[in-house]
Amino acid sequence: MKIDLITIFPGILDGPFKESMIRRAIDQGLVNINLVDLRSFTTDRHRQVDDAPYGGGYGMILKPEPLFAAVKHLKTCSGSKHSRVVLLTPQGRKFNQQTARELSAMDHIILICGRYEGVDERVRIALVDDEISIGDYVLTGGELAAAVLVDAVVRLLPGFLAEEASARESFSEQLLEHPHYTRPPVFKGMEVPAVLMSGNHADIDRWRKEQSLKRTMERRPDLLEEADLMPEEKAYLNQIKKQS
Repeated sequence: MKIDLITIFPGILDGPFKESMIRRAIDQGLVNINLVDLRSFTTDRHRQVDDAPYGGGYGMILKPEPLFAAVKHLKTCSGSKHSRVVLLTPQGRKFNQQTARELSAMDHIILICGRYEGVDERVRIALVDDEISIGDYVLTGGELAAAVLVDAVVRLLPGFLAEEASARESFSEQLLEHPHYTRPPVFKGMEVPAVLMSGNHADIDRWRKEQSLKRTMERRPDLLEEADLMPEEKAYLNQIKKQS
């Protein structure tokens, strides 16, 4: 996969991709992450990427010319027939694990990091394939949102994680993940559940599934509306509801 990030502040994104698992994915050739300075696609001597909005108002707007030029160049260089252009914006569809899976199947993603009061509307109309928001709040720019998206997408690429590990994570089945414990067996009077040390894998799997269902019902009941539950799982949830 190749991911191009268009930004006027590439330094913000320079650090996150040089550490931890993302750096390992880059070194292993699973992904190529390219930081693109939008100012490189300006044609004036001041390298201006923004201008005042027509009609007046507060703030500045990213101009269409450099964005169109940048995307055209990146698509040509990628050689991919299926590039996906994504604008990071508070007005986009909310990012979730399903969206991350969808994007992880792409060969080439171009992320446009918005700034100031946003982008010229003609960018949305004629250039962008998708608009994504990581939450109902406003950041100073799309760079941090882009870093979140890249992290979530790259960790789903084949070879990044063991298939079993990713299948057990939160949101993998519209459920939150079960609790985890490690040594010591007792800490400040709190004991590790006996079932986890029993060696009975069937009982452990059952406990983990029940804890996952219980935690989701307590913390994110909205997820259960879309979860594909087995009859025994629905029965367990009904039992918890009666007890509470």
